[in-house]
Amino acid sequence: MSIILPQIFSLFHVSVTFNRLPTFSTDRKLPKKSLKPDLPELNRTNSGTDFSTNSNTTTTSNSAASGNGNKSNGGEKYPSAGKSNVATKRTSSAVFPASVVAGIEPLLPFKDVPNGEKMNLFVSKVSLCCVTFDFTDPTKNCVEKDVKKQTLIELLDFVAAGSMKFSEPAILAMCRMCAVNLFRVFPPNHRCSSHSTGENDDDEPMFDPSWPHLQIVYDLLLKFITSSCLDAKVAKRYIDHSFILRLLDLFDSDDPRERECLKTILHRVYGKFMVHRPFIRKSMSNIFYRFVFETEKHNGIAELLEIFGSIISGFALPLKEEHKIFLRRVIIPLHKPKSLGTYFQQLSYCVMQFIEKEPKLSSTVINGLLKYWPITNSQKEVMFLGEIEEILEAINMVEFQKVMIPLFWRIGCCINSFHFQVAERALFLWNNDQIVNLIAHNRQVILPILLPVLEKNAQSHWNQAVLNLTLNVRKMFSEMDDVLFMSCHAQYREQVANLSLVAQRRKEAWEQLENAARLQPITGNTAVLVTPLATSIAC
Repeated sequence: MSIILPQIFSLFHVSVTFNRLPTFSTDRKLPKKSLKPDLPELNRTNSGTDFSTNSNTTTTSNSAASGNGNKSNGGEKYPSAGKSNVATKRTSSAVFPASVVAGIEPLLPFKDVPNGEKMNLFVSKVSLCCVTFDFTDPTKNCVEKDVKKQTLIELLDFVAAGSMKFSEPAILAMCRMCAVNLFRVFPPNHRCSSHSTGENDDDEPMFDPSWPHLQIVYDLLLKFITSSCLDAKVAKRYIDHSFILRLLDLFDSDDPRERECLKTILHRVYGKFMVHRPFIRKSMSNIFYRFVFETEKHNGIAELLEIFGSIISGFALPLKEEHKIFLRRVIIPLHKPKSLGTYFQQLSYCVMQFIEKEPKLSSTVINGLLKYWPITNSQKEVMFLGEIEEILEAINMVEFQKVMIPLFWRIGCCINSFHFQVAERALFLWNNDQIVNLIAHNRQVILPILLPVLEKNAQSHWNQAVLNLTLNVRKMFSEMDDVLFMSCHAQYREQVANLSLVAQRRKEAWEQLENAARLQPITGNTAVLVTPLATSIAC
């Protein structure tokens, strides 16, 4: 049976403008399956995105055969588009590009056409999937949604099979379809109220009602990018800087499932398109800059840092100055925002990757942490202490000696903290043999800093667990160098005596002033001291 193709398809025609990309056409026509009955038009509001679609379709009168794909709805990976997810408590709807549809029909399956026509059929099926729908109403356009879903599943199976090399028109059509379906504008309320501060872990994530549909598109894009049939030299013209920027914009999605898919896809793009690697790193840095220094609001920081962690592990040695600047200007300042808890694990991993690559950076990182050390946020302080312990396990002696004085001054403040978790976490550092070894080799400098702190805790801290840990650390210092300990302890007692003497002299001076003021005559509206007891009230 011969197949005539005067155009991509006659009863359904889609024209998509894709960010300055050249248009394409084919000169052949593919037959369709049975047609669907008349369907109502679906009018969408333009989202303002750079990608737009215009669908000119003709209503049909024949009935369509359902079940275009080879998978059944029961127990399948992708649920029907018409079904609502009753388990989802909070939903977030994005604004999709505009499209108008008056009915779409499924095309022939790939198995029913010869190999020479399969790529043309692929382009036709991809173009059919450029029609978008409103998924906020699960009862609307159910038939068309199911046709599109089955077509996407067919495309996914075809790409996964890797049976033939993708032509340039097929690559263009695929990029257009992904742009139309994925690139969208998030609603304003999403940016105002959906960002967590990192202090309340009970906030439920928001789920996109269109996710069952988006998931197939993301899976298709991932299979397409990783396919051995995709020529990177050709694809880089269409998966270009503009495409990557729009992909990065989607990381601000409320739906954690979408961000997880984006993480995998961007990582594969970074691996396959070497020419785009500097641009991807620069664009990710700009997102971090905006987050740290402007908004402190972004949903995808953890996922972006996870990608960067794997990128850092692949850096060649010695590290380029560009990468060291990224550490100083991006990674270290990311410790500043209040929402640190939402991405701290990924951030700490990036820090340790840099230190493993170049141990000399450990002193730079510690100085940066001391610069951004939280004073009033106890949860962040505990996180910082945990990261300090990781760094001290990997630091060498030379770098340690560069930062030990300001570092242990800050640790001493943590030991004296009235928040028992902060004090306890600081004292737990002495459970680490590597840190104890560093302290032992530099005890002449560290013990004079910490002994007054330990003595203060031993005398007055309210928490019994902290008190016990303090006494244990004090005993460790005594056993480490008893002579030095006794010398420092004598100096501490001398300092306490001197401070007491200064306090006594100050008190006597104030008493003399109070007595002199009390003997002065009262004239006019001059304020006078009524009673000496007035100055004894503690503030």
